[in-house]
Amino acid sequence: MAVEHPDCAYCAEGDIVAKFGYKVCELPASKVYIFKEQSHPGRCIVAAKWHVAELIDLTPEQRSAYFEDVAKVSQAIHDVYHPDKVNYGAYGDTAGHMHMHLVPKYKGEFEWGGTFEMDPNRKKLTTDEECEAVASKLREAILG
Repeated sequence: MAVEHPDCAYCAEGDIVAKFGYKVCELPASKVYIFKEQSHPGRCIVAAKWHVAELIDLTPEQRSAYFEDVAKVSQAIHDVYHPDKVNYGAYGDTAGHMHMHLVPKYKGEFEWGGTFEMDPNRKKLTTDEECEAVASKLREAILG
């Protein structure tokens, strides 16, 4: 995919996305990152390969392929982390690039029954080694 928007973290990758994410792999319709804020172990971002802001901006074929990728990553999270539920968040108010947060949740934990919180002070991966330890487990489960 050519860089469509050089200021977009998901298009440009590199230093911009490295502030909050670490690349796990690419799938047919998406790029998968672990979110460095890991208060929910296994939390991922699945970013569309196309720079669009809304689901309705994708063609039906792109949308179908994107959701196949989301389902594949969700299955990997279930296989590796065994959550009770994976929450899916699609925001993009500031990013302007279609992406979903996949957030594993567990009954009885700090926010069961509500939306997930983003708190980088709770548990943040700070080194490439820490990131790769999480990414490699998910990568293996995603790509087989």
